[in-house]
Amino acid sequence: MRIELRQSGNDSLLTTFDVEALADVPQPGRWFIVENQSYLVLQRSHRYKLTDGIYTLAAVALQVKAQAQPKDARWWSNQWVIGDPSCHFNARSPLLRCAVLPDGPCERCAHFTLQAGA
Repeated sequence: MRIELRQSGNDSLLTTFDVEALADVPQPGRWFIVENQSYLVLQRSHRYKLTDGIYTLAAVALQVKAQAQPKDARWWSNQWVIGDPSCHFNARSPLLRCAVLPDGPCERCAHFTLQAGA
């Protein structure tokens, strides 16, 4: 299956590559490496073609941002998050650590507060 990597914002084609199965295509919020470049997937869309009255999946387009996975990214509740997800102010997102100290690290933040029940 053909995968198109497209630059987020201007939709320019960065590169294409093939994978064996649809399950091998990264989901939004995941980092992956292609040709020694690290990307964060922001959006995923499917491209179909019509052949003899039947639509078939032709390619998957990934809107990506060139970004290395932060050292403090961790797998939490079936998604990647940056920083400590037990903090009350953590955004629980692969894009943003928190509003208080977005550049981190969490250990340096004077507002680090554990979420109730964490």
